[in-house]
Amino acid sequence: MNNSDLGKVLILIPARMASTRLPGKPLADICGLPMIVQVAKRAREAEVGRIVVAVDDQRVYDAVADAGFEVVMTRQDHQSGSDRIHEALIAVDPRREIEIVVNVQGDLPTIEPETIRAALKPLDNPQVDIATLTVEISDEEEKTNPNVVKVVGSATSDTRLRALYFTRATAPYGKGPLYHHIGLYAYRRAALERFVSLSQSPLEKRESLEQLRALEAGMRIDVEVVRSIPLGVDTPADLEKARRLLAARAN
Repeated sequence: MNNSDLGKVLILIPARMASTRLPGKPLADICGLPMIVQVAKRAREAEVGRIVVAVDDQRVYDAVADAGFEVVMTRQDHQSGSDRIHEALIAVDPRREIEIVVNVQGDLPTIEPETIRAALKPLDNPQVDIATLTVEISDEEEKTNPNVVKVVGSATSDTRLRALYFTRATAPYGKGPLYHHIGLYAYRRAALERFVSLSQSPLEKRESLEQLRALEAGMRIDVEVVRSIPLGVDTPADLEKARRLLAARAN
């Protein structure tokens, strides 16, 4: 991506205060900064475009604003992160200048900037509506773990798949690699707008996987293969690990 494209890309970082396993998660301290600010800093390091944090709580809004990042308040009753980023997009880009929206989850404080950049690569193909990421599974336990979402796809290159399905089951059957889906998405604006206008699809409900709504509607999702899974902070143990990782990077 060249510099002329940077104004067309918006990184949106949704942050929700409601978390049963880690209450107040966006404001959890990591190396002297709230976690949501650490995520915004990683997004800034990716250098792919404008960054906005979409929040639903005044305390998080103030923390992000105090750190110097752009922030927008969104409703608390959204059913999905996609709905939240769509509301934020409308609020921060009323002139419709943004062409690509990257959804970086607000609980990825150690994500590598190159991982964020990788999510944009499949959109070099104009036929692709939505881009996302995956990593080849090396842990045997993950292959049968329903909490690990698998991508079933056709290879279009050594580092890219065209997604045919996403599933919690062990798939595809037979010999060959299995791929762990990473829930970081880059949408063409028109694709995001279409996606949030659709009703939940049957397979989406059955698998509890939002991205199946897009596939069932005939939208194309391509998946870039990366080297590692970014640490998602969902528990106190994850939080301690994130603190250790960022402290090590600083030294």
